[in-house]
Amino acid sequence: MPIMLSLASTAAADHNWDHRDIVAGQSLYADNCASCHGANLEGQPNWQSPNADGVLPAPPHDGTGHTWHHDDALLFAYTKFGGAAALDAMGVTGFNSGMPAFNETLGDDEIWDILAYIRSTWSDREREVQASRNPPH
Repeated sequence: MPIMLSLASTAAADHNWDHRDIVAGQSLYADNCASCHGANLEGQPNWQSPNADGVLPAPPHDGTGHTWHHDDALLFAYTKFGGAAALDAMGVTGFNSGMPAFNETLGDDEIWDILAYIRSTWSDREREVQASRNPPH
């Protein structure tokens, strides 16, 4: 069985964050994300347990959540296309995601700015771990 290793480095992955507007990202987050994910990125209560409809509440985007466990491409796709579509494109089917698509509301640069704002709130260690999950460029 072949084993695939990721040799990504923080430096290689940081290109997605060059020239991002964190202040604009914070404002866009407040306008588009905070109603579900919290004004302070705290997420909804009991975010790890599905609601009665089987949908997980919105997770926190601060260090207590799992956002920093995912690579840039997934975070971007999840935001742009919505949770179900992003996961379906990866072959993960049947996941009842409550995350809507923002592709008709936000442009790509706006999504990257929001993600840059979220990322700016993480500890150095969380940013390093998250960056290591990205393929080298």
